[in-house]
Amino acid sequence: MNWDISQVQQSFQEIISRTPKEPQLIYQGDRLVAAVVDRRVFQDFLTWQQQRQKYSIADAFAELRNLCAEEDYLLEIPQRENRENPFAENCHPENCEDVSFRHEYNQ
Repeated sequence: MNWDISQVQQSFQEIISRTPKEPQLIYQGDRLVAAVVDRRVFQDFLTWQQQRQKYSIADAFAELRNLCAEEDYLLEIPQRENRENPFAENCHPENCEDVSFRHEYNQ
């Protein structure tokens, strides 16, 4: 059944008692603003929503960490070294400060 928002407060008990039979839709003018549903329908919705959630990058990294631990895998990180800095080389002295030192790696 559809309800106007102005009727909700006066008919709250009736809305709740009709909920197990069918969702109770509440409108403000022509716009749907709420739906009151049976608790089992809502629980089914929550279960569906959890199953549908997207696989995030955090989930992917967690899975990768677990796989690495299971396989006793160690990621070897090469020693860092300085690279050329074209920005610092093309910078005009009157417009730029010496930025090349920012890109040097000190061990």
